Amino acid sequence: MTTLIYTHEACLNHKPGPSHPESPERLKAVLRALRTPEFDAAEWREAPMGTREQVLMIHTEAFVEDVEDASPNQGYMPLDGGDTVMSPGSLEAVMRCVGAACAGVDAVMGKEVRNVFCATRPCGHHAEPNKAMGFCIYNQAAIAAAYAYDVHKLERVAVVDFDVHHGNGTQAAFYDRPELFYASSHQSHFYPGTGLEAETGISHNIVNVPLPRGCDSAMFREQIAAKMLPAIRAFNPEILIISAGFDAHHLDPLAGLNLQDDDFDWVTRELMKIADDCCEGRVVSILEGGYSLEGLASSTAIHVKALMDH
Repeated sequence: MTTLIYTHEACLNHKPGPSHPESPERLKAVLRALRTPEFDAAEWREAPMGTREQVLMIHTEAFVEDVEDASPNQGYMPLDGGDTVMSPGSLEAVMRCVGAACAGVDAVMGKEVRNVFCATRPCGHHAEPNKAMGFCIYNQAAIAAAYAYDVHKLERVAVVDFDVHHGNGTQAAFYDRPELFYASSHQSHFYPGTGLEAETGISHNIVNVPLPRGCDSAMFREQIAAKMLPAIRAFNPEILIISAGFDAHHLDPLAGLNLQDDDFDWVTRELMKIADDCCEGRVVSILEGGYSLEGLASSTAIHVKALMDH
């Protein structure tokens, strides 16, 4: 079995504005990095459309209706004051994100492939059950987790997030659901202001690892090894979903951590070891942030190569 990569050209049609950091160029850079001979062994599929039913596994009906009503025929429609903006192609793009994430769960649960990478955008982990924020419209990682629980009847589902920003949306969706586990490493104090170690969820199913500005490779690995990896293993998930953000890279212009490409290789391989021990290697990784095109491309490539090598 190999790694399956989901993507769709519709994800390039989410265009939040000419100066917006979450631009189509991000996904173009990722796809250029992955469409090289090094990744010939990967299987590629077009991301299917997600369904409204899947979205409603995490988001409220009122919010979904608001997003659908806001989808413009032309121009731009801000959802949260300017950070999260819809264009005419945004609704299909985000539904392809949801579709890829849920199809990825189906593929690993059906033993079609060992693991999945969703090369899709926009990112999702800031989207709360009832609101969009932080460039995120729907929370595809949280939806994938709920889908694994609801449709595949798993009892323990984990989302692990190493984006530089705390995934407040995923935490909010999981906080009172002990069957869903969320672990996040992120810069602190930083946007969106959540993610303190004291935020632990209804049954210690939330684990936050805040990192100081300037955090380097050694500190990152020490903190992950001491605080995050043992907690994931103790939860013993039946599937592992990764919110794979690459804006902790030292080249990223929007943040202040100093991770190198090799750190993303290391954390991916550590998570794969846990997946091997707990859930037959089942991993679905979903692209989140990363705003240096060079850093995003190189760190995504090393992440996917680690998935393929496993």
